[in-house]
Amino acid sequence: MSGRAPRQLNDNNKPAPKRRKTTPPRGKKENMPQGSEDEAGGNEKAQKIIIQFQSVEKEDAGSQLEVPLGVSLKQMRGLINQILDNEEELPYSFYIEDREIMTSLEQTVKEHKTSFEQVVTVVYQPQAVFRVRSVTRCSSSLSGHTGAILHVHFSADGKRLASGGGDGHVRLWDSLTSTALKTLKGHKNWVMAVAWAPNGSLLVSGDSKGEIRVWDGKMGTPKGKPLRGHTKYVSSLAWEPYHNATDCRRICSGSNDGGVRVWDVVAKKCLLSMSGHTKGVTTVKWGCEGLIYSASQDRTIKVWDSEKGILVRELQGHAHWVNGLSLNIDYALRIGPYDHNGNAPADEKERQLVAQEKVKKVLKDNGLQYELLCSCSDDFTCFLWDPVRNKKPIIRMTGHQQPVNKVTYSPDGRYIASASFDNSVRLWHGSSGKFISVFRGHVQDVYMCCWSADSRLLLSASKDSTLVVWNLKTKKIKAQLPGHADEVYAVDWSPDGNKVASGGKDRVLKVWVT
Repeated sequence: MSGRAPRQLNDNNKPAPKRRKTTPPRGKKENMPQGSEDEAGGNEKAQKIIIQFQSVEKEDAGSQLEVPLGVSLKQMRGLINQILDNEEELPYSFYIEDREIMTSLEQTVKEHKTSFEQVVTVVYQPQAVFRVRSVTRCSSSLSGHTGAILHVHFSADGKRLASGGGDGHVRLWDSLTSTALKTLKGHKNWVMAVAWAPNGSLLVSGDSKGEIRVWDGKMGTPKGKPLRGHTKYVSSLAWEPYHNATDCRRICSGSNDGGVRVWDVVAKKCLLSMSGHTKGVTTVKWGCEGLIYSASQDRTIKVWDSEKGILVRELQGHAHWVNGLSLNIDYALRIGPYDHNGNAPADEKERQLVAQEKVKKVLKDNGLQYELLCSCSDDFTCFLWDPVRNKKPIIRMTGHQQPVNKVTYSPDGRYIASASFDNSVRLWHGSSGKFISVFRGHVQDVYMCCWSADSRLLLSASKDSTLVVWNLKTKKIKAQLPGHADEVYAVDWSPDGNKVASGGKDRVLKVWVT
């Protein structure tokens, strides 16, 4: 406890008058937001507690405060806005030792068995200013694919949608009108992965024979000859971060042949070929620190230098296939210079700066200097890594009873969601990897999950043919979305938050709206 005397609040939620012979705390005076006595437990017998607001960077905000134990979230938000001198009131979430305050300070303190005799540190984190509404109904069922839909992906501005599947075709859709724009023909085998460039100018797709094709993002026309080099199916594609290269020329691919390659999509040549995995590569990610991460069925994750193609370190710990990876900056890298309305600055340098600031904000808001990586495996576990600096895991995340098929960070980097064949989705703390909650609502394997742009909603897709929207605040089902006739393999939430696209074994692309 610091040497500063805590500010006290009287029963009317106003600062108590200064006492004689007492030195008041230095700095700005904080006042409890006005509210009814009942809201804050404002009676003479009400229990009080001393709190210290603190940022995720462990910097104290204001002085210590003595507040009623029953202080509400609304009052705490008003107080922190006042302390930080915000011109407009901004939304914040609050935590006590990684446990979020969901209803009131009193409930969290009692659940955590925190002593009233000590100063309680309350960590505040800013939330998204905009709010995404839950999708509730299917607005369009789009036919056209003659094989199972294996992948769907919205462009960074949210205006276009690409889908690929077992018929060997990539289809472009206008996400605003839910109409077909063009069928991209060229692949002769199943399309296993599609990925939009961060600036939306190009689209790449990889198939089950190892061929990668590059398409014009607006016209849907092929951009030169295919990229050939992989001998087995392309499992994953990842673009170089926009703030590192605004020309969007380099892309990384992972294949079941165990290889990882970096391509120049304009010159149509392979720049780097990285070998070392003894089995197929399942996922690749391109981080902001000039590193490429590849997960494999050989139970390892390898970290590569994206300029030289040399192995930097190997991450070991999983006892079975590594199925997926997610970076805490994934969403910031995906949308690049665009905001949640699909707008971006006209000037290229400004666009680059905007993209860079988004990455920095995610790291700063979570008290981090470097990106974090989460992996999931058939060994029923997930691991959290600090891959830039360390080859040892931060934590081993256990709880699932079956293989974990998908892991994904929330856009703000605060949460990790994992989807498993045990019919559940689990929620974890994004920086510590600590377990938060389990979501049960599906009756069969959960294949995929994705987040709304404001990180307040989570959506899961299952073998049981349904989608489920989960409310992060209540940890309960927000909406159930039946409609598919068979297993749902692919799902994506548009960056503007207005639509969800899903596809699967029934060969129908469905678009869901609020």
